[in-house]
Amino acid sequence: MQTRKISLIISVLMIIGLLAGCAAPAGTGTTGAAEPAATEAAAAEPAGPFEPMVYAAENCDYGGVFKSMEAVDEKTVKFSLCYPDVAFPAKVAFSAFAINDAGYLEATGGGGDLLEKPNGTGPYTLAEWRRGDQMIFQRFEDFWGEKAIPATVVFRWSAESAQRLVELQAGTVDGIDNPGPDDFTVIDEDPNLQLPLRSGTNIFYLGMNNKFPPFDNERVRQAFAMAIDRQRLVDNFYPPASSVATQFMPPGIFGHSEGQDWYAYDPEQAKQILEEEGVLPGFKTTISYRDVVRGYLPNPGIVAQDIQAQLADIGVEVEIVVMESGAFLDAADAGELDGFHMLGWGADYPDATNFLDYHFGPGASAQFGEGFPDLWDALKGGSTQATAEARQPFYDTANELVKQHVPMIPIAHGGSGAAFKADVEGAYASDIGAEQFGLMNPGGREALVWMQNAEPISLYCADETDGETLRACEQVLQSLLAYEPGTGAVVPSLATEWTANDDLTEWTFTLRDGVKFHNGATLDANDVVLSYAVQWDAAHPLHVGRVGDFTYFSSLFGGLLNQPAAE
Repeated sequence: MQTRKISLIISVLMIIGLLAGCAAPAGTGTTGAAEPAATEAAAAEPAGPFEPMVYAAENCDYGGVFKSMEAVDEKTVKFSLCYPDVAFPAKVAFSAFAINDAGYLEATGGGGDLLEKPNGTGPYTLAEWRRGDQMIFQRFEDFWGEKAIPATVVFRWSAESAQRLVELQAGTVDGIDNPGPDDFTVIDEDPNLQLPLRSGTNIFYLGMNNKFPPFDNERVRQAFAMAIDRQRLVDNFYPPASSVATQFMPPGIFGHSEGQDWYAYDPEQAKQILEEEGVLPGFKTTISYRDVVRGYLPNPGIVAQDIQAQLADIGVEVEIVVMESGAFLDAADAGELDGFHMLGWGADYPDATNFLDYHFGPGASAQFGEGFPDLWDALKGGSTQATAEARQPFYDTANELVKQHVPMIPIAHGGSGAAFKADVEGAYASDIGAEQFGLMNPGGREALVWMQNAEPISLYCADETDGETLRACEQVLQSLLAYEPGTGAVVPSLATEWTANDDLTEWTFTLRDGVKFHNGATLDANDVVLSYAVQWDAAHPLHVGRVGDFTYFSSLFGGLLNQPAAE
């Protein structure tokens, strides 16, 4: 009830301000929404006159991309930016920026049921989530687009690639993610199965946090970069089509620097530098990881043991720490991992901003510790140019600076795929891990059963970064734009068209008519503005989520409004 009171007060103040010709105060906006809709019947009741929301920063000194978010009318949304962002359409197509019903956001307080009872516009509704067992999605018959082919989609999970393959061979599931490296040949030779492949648009890396000694010493981090035999790891533990990483950027993503290489494997030189810097002899540390298979890391436990052995060869004693997946990601984002940590990244969209800005930009999480201003400058230059030719030199500089500063050691671009029964028509493996199961026909069966590596963490993906979680969200929720299956091209979704001014600082989106949320509410521009505003403004009463990090928004859009000072 307190949230509703705050919203109504803000509405009155903002309407008065707008009528008087005043600018909106930072982090506030008109709400104009009906009473918070806790039920389908309440949401479907006719609303009063449309009162457009406006959220605006006082100025751009807070450091982020957004200047204002405005519902121009019921079907038009305008974003004004502090500086040009050529990748803006690719960003708003991402599932972390899915649109929620404003009434449902208020009714849930920005958390609670929002996490496990999503109210989207997508082709499926979440019918049931049996924690630790499975998720059941049912076809949404009022979906605005082409109806999903399977009436039901079931998500199951197992961390063991061998178990996933056994279930596929036994016919208890229709598709599995990330077959083990030794299973590729088995699947390829089985006439009852098919093996769509991904192109390796990912990166596996060994991270370090420069808040913790001796990783606060750049020369020490460079020495560790020389101590890891990346070729040995790829040769021994990765499937076909994998490659050794020469930089953080995968070759298939815009922003990769042709000809750039990483530090050569030189354990003797590494040991000498560590001795000169007083790290050796006697240094003990940890390697933390989550025991979850990913396309960038098909054998996490074995890879951890091999890195442990490689570091032991130069006199570094390493303890392996295995963490639960969600707890590990939260600790990494919070900058709490004080030794090495094994993580990776798969493309959400095919642009350097998704890799470099997210991990190393001014709005990045505390995963690697303090950021690097020279790297921030290069990234800002790359994101504000209008053409690929003008952008690439900035990313060449950025990639060299990543090599110099060594926040992490890039190891591999993992070849990966998904396996399906041979009779599943339209089966594919998305390079960005965003398979749309509604497009697949499971041999005429009513249900398609999918088995992935891990259970989703929540279904409010504004506050999640885990790929298994995002895939589940993408069946239920939708963003303004979308990525075309198979190509990754940005295409219309909840917005039918979008335009920008000449300097790419104003982006206007026209919403699709007749889009219904699963609770019966109708999509309008206020839903879009509030969905963005609760992420953008750290002081907003609905800025809650699961842990309240909203890491994607902060990283891809340069930071949050009213961000609390770091402790």
